[in-house]
Amino acid sequence: MIEENVKKLLGEIGENPFGEKVTLVAAVKTQTAENINRAIAAGITDIGDNHVQEFRDKYDAVRGDPRRHFIGHLQTNKVKYLIGRTYLYQSVDRPELAEEISKRSERAGVVSDCLIQINIGNEETKGGFEFDDGVAAYEKISAMPALRVKGLMAMLPFTDDEAILRPLAKKMRELFERLRERDDNIEHLSMGMSGDWKLCVECGSNMVRLGTSVFGPRHYDAAP
Repeated sequence: MIEENVKKLLGEIGENPFGEKVTLVAAVKTQTAENINRAIAAGITDIGDNHVQEFRDKYDAVRGDPRRHFIGHLQTNKVKYLIGRTYLYQSVDRPELAEEISKRSERAGVVSDCLIQINIGNEETKGGFEFDDGVAAYEKISAMPALRVKGLMAMLPFTDDEAILRPLAKKMRELFERLRERDDNIEHLSMGMSGDWKLCVECGSNMVRLGTSVFGPRHYDAAP
């Protein structure tokens, strides 16, 4: 099933309306190393972890050298376990986290790439900078040493109402364009999960984070 899902998704996703290739990041929360390796063998090139403990436990068991993303809420005291091992920190949702990644990256002699998380729906249950603070957050974080802002990340509200979702997704694309005009490093707009990725790609996302669509429904007792 995993192999069939990956083949189907890679065939469907393609490019967004702006002519940009859309990157599929397989969200691997609770997945066994065996399932992750099956997805990689089927064509997945990027995987995203939500929890540092899972990232550490399965790191050496994952084969195929995929690009490793961290896509979940990240506590500052856990950053040390990810430095030099993470392709993209997608969930930089507050200045303190950016400062910790910057400090530890500089100490390790590496430059870490990150996305700024925007709370596009102004939801209390989600982290991220408010939309109106997006440019200021970019200016602050992009000035930090050993840290390179590569774009934006967002999670849309959990609803099927496209009249709510589409304007928010388009606002994210507009903010992405504003930042890209200022900085050639800006290249990723990570927006879209298993329930809304098609709408997000239509509105300009060029990176989607899919778990259920790749692996099927999660079984929370399956993780090692």
